Amino acid sequence: MPQRPVLDFWYDFASPYSYLAAMRIEPLAEAAGVEIRWRPFLLGPIFAGQGWASSPFNLFPSKGRYMWRDVTREAARLALPLKRPDPFPQNSLTAARLALALREKGLASAFTRAVFAAEFGEGRSISDITVISDILRELGVDVASTVSSAQAAAVKSRLRAETEEARTRGIFGAPTFLCADGEMFWGNDRLEQALAWATGERPAGLL
Repeated sequence: MPQRPVLDFWYDFASPYSYLAAMRIEPLAEAAGVEIRWRPFLLGPIFAGQGWASSPFNLFPSKGRYMWRDVTREAARLALPLKRPDPFPQNSLTAARLALALREKGLASAFTRAVFAAEFGEGRSISDITVISDILRELGVDVASTVSSAQAAAVKSRLRAETEEARTRGIFGAPTFLCADGEMFWGNDRLEQALAWATGERPAGLL
């Protein structure tokens, strides 16, 4: 059988728009015949490189107000629950490390959706080990060994490498979708376009 096209889904667990994308990407990708690679990373170091000490949605209040209204509208359209976590943005380090550790077991997608659902669907703190432990138990994995594996030097190094790769490939926000040819699409509202591009569709007249 011919190999399916691949789309890299770069996301940060602190990103509300990544929540929207993560909760809808799999059925859309399956319908398009596209394989999704789940690529958790940290936006914090990328923001820091631009001189930002926090999310731009906090640094620029008008942008933040618009974002939350926009996410509220889109969550309602998609019939997704939405509850703003406090504080925002959440510390996503532990969740990102765990997603990488679980990726090798084929559980990155299920873990990612569960974390986003707890964070933005229920307003829970994803830096709370109790919340994370509940999610891991629901996935049927051993909590202690999984948390321990996520703290291993190899996983920590991998997350740093993933974040650096995101930076060097020009990623500046989340979610970002990268096609095999390097074409980039930024934002939840570009998911359908990214999937179409991954399958070879091109807008008429595009140079």
